[in-house]
Amino acid sequence: MTSHQIAFLLLDLALVLSGCALLGALATRMGQPAVIGEILGGILLGPTVLGSWSHTVVPDGIRPVLTGIGNVGVALFMFGLGLEFHRSALRGGGRRPAGIAIGSMLLPFVLGSLLGVVLVATHYRHPPDSTAFVLFLGIAMSVTAFPVLSRILTDRRMADTEVGMLAMAVAAAGDILAWSGLAGVIALVGRTSGAPWLVALVVPFALFLVCVVQPLLRVLLPVDSPTAVAYLSGGALACGAVTELLGLHFIFGTFLFGLITPRIPATERLAEKVFGISRLLLPTYFVVAGLQVNLGLTSSALGLLAIIVLVAVVGKVAGTYGAARMSKLPPETSTVLAVLMNTRGLTELIVLTTGLKLGLIDQELYSAMVIMALLTTAATGPLLTLYNRRLRAATPATVTDTPRSAPVPAPQHAEEKGLHT
Repeated sequence: MTSHQIAFLLLDLALVLSGCALLGALATRMGQPAVIGEILGGILLGPTVLGSWSHTVVPDGIRPVLTGIGNVGVALFMFGLGLEFHRSALRGGGRRPAGIAIGSMLLPFVLGSLLGVVLVATHYRHPPDSTAFVLFLGIAMSVTAFPVLSRILTDRRMADTEVGMLAMAVAAAGDILAWSGLAGVIALVGRTSGAPWLVALVVPFALFLVCVVQPLLRVLLPVDSPTAVAYLSGGALACGAVTELLGLHFIFGTFLFGLITPRIPATERLAEKVFGISRLLLPTYFVVAGLQVNLGLTSSALGLLAIIVLVAVVGKVAGTYGAARMSKLPPETSTVLAVLMNTRGLTELIVLTTGLKLGLIDQELYSAMVIMALLTTAATGPLLTLYNRRLRAATPATVTDTPRSAPVPAPQHAEEKGLHT
């Protein structure tokens, strides 16, 4: 890089970090996840607001570097979520979380795929491979953002309630389904680094982590030193590189490394340092995503946005509610769960950015989908508050205010350590 480019990079990083901190704080004061403000920061710097000046403020030669920095932040953040993931959230409900997760994704996937059939003629770059576009849109519509949901549950003190623990389990299972589906789509368009069968190697890789890497970490981690921090950070990034090469997104590997990292006293101290690195870098990813949003205020663009929001909300809410009721959950719990599963954010942005990079969707559709993710995420908190008020008017307590009959210590999620989501 030239001296001119280095200067621009440092100035842009200063603008991104300070601007995101300010907008994230404002979003938090308004009862919203910080990610709302951080993505808005990217949109404000993008062509939607600045037009052609966007490329002057953030030059094209600087954007790949910012993207790389943001990807490292996302990788370490997902490692933190895997590290703090409460395993009992998946075990405690038996088959219920998996069943609800499938139901909560099936209807939005079907509706999204049908919308893809309608939009393929106008918004897909490679018509011969239209099947990939249809499947991708179905996956994008069915995503729930596990990290953002975790933040909402923590902020509302719902993480240790029945519905909160169930929501975390359903979202986690849904994310696994979403990443698996996305890997299949990537293989379908032939954009993986090797043959499609490489994805199957993720299974022996996971076994290697459990049988070899996990015991090794038990020996290395008790040493509280910068070297031990490097073990965690380097291991997470290496696992992300492996899954990326195998055809899955890199966050799958980093999350998996977090899951197999031993829960020992030293882990807490070391993880806080990794979380600090992620907290610094992660906003860059949101800004880069926002920079690519260019939603013109034309009637066609607004009409596309309205249709996408309608399909996303109806599919996710109705699908989750129906699956919850079929699992014999009461109407109140089913409603709260349906509202929570409509949360999108980090996971949705990763899926959409992947689709844009692969050429599966065009700029207009990407922009509309990002705005949809913002709107549905921002609506979660107010909808929960409104529904709780209605329940309180009819009953002394609500499902979201009642602790578990056999309390389980709430997991120390990454958000509680100051991470932005």
